[in-house]
Amino acid sequence: MKNSIATLALAGSLASALATIAAPSAFAAENTEKCYGVAMKGQNDCAAGKHDCAGKSTMDFDKGSFKLVPAGTCTSMKTPEGHGMLMPA
Repeated sequence: MKNSIATLALAGSLASALATIAAPSAFAAENTEKCYGVAMKGQNDCAAGKHDCAGKSTMDFDKGSFKLVPAGTCTSMKTPEGHGMLMPA
């Protein structure tokens, strides 16, 4: 009986810890936007058809790959290739 109570207490505290870790990332995702043309080679978050996803870009500032950035900052980001874009080129 005591072992069951200890196990439940441990499981509850673990669930609480995981919930607090996951909450900030969910909040962060809501305050970001996809910014195309600003990711460095291999540092993209995803793409628009050229490759399957994160970390797969083969060139810097690929206009078909995006990086998640804070909402409202994309088009003000300047790269040697131009400004960030909200849509893939």
